[in-house]
Amino acid sequence: MRQTFARCIGCRYCTNACPYTRRMFNWYKPEFPGDLTQALNPDVSVRPKGVVEKCTLCHHRLQRARDEARAASRPLAEGDYIPACVEACPAGAMYFGDREDPASTVAELERGPRAFRLLEELGTKPKVMYLAEGEWSGGDGQKPR
Repeated sequence: MRQTFARCIGCRYCTNACPYTRRMFNWYKPEFPGDLTQALNPDVSVRPKGVVEKCTLCHHRLQRARDEARAASRPLAEGDYIPACVEACPAGAMYFGDREDPASTVAELERGPRAFRLLEELGTKPKVMYLAEGEWSGGDGQKPR
């Protein structure tokens, strides 16, 4: 789910309703001392004080990859778009790709016994998949699906 920051009135209803508890309210005005403003990504808006935000899986990167693929008259290929967290993970513990492509790494991992989706039983149709390490210890006595 994406949001329009200019429309956010700071009521935080979406924060309370989010079953994943991943929406965060910006309590403070962002400050960038010295020349740190030069390190800001020009493709991403700085979220102002008083709005709620969450991870967008680097939607700006997806848009750029789509534009480049369209300009080259080719379909978007796996590896054209990778979120910054996946690219920066020093342990290589994160994967990103097309679940619909049976030959992709993420589709192969999804078919494995360790794969599960967080709060799938709520009917939210999550697209992020997790891999359990060893025995499932979710606390509810249920195995991941």
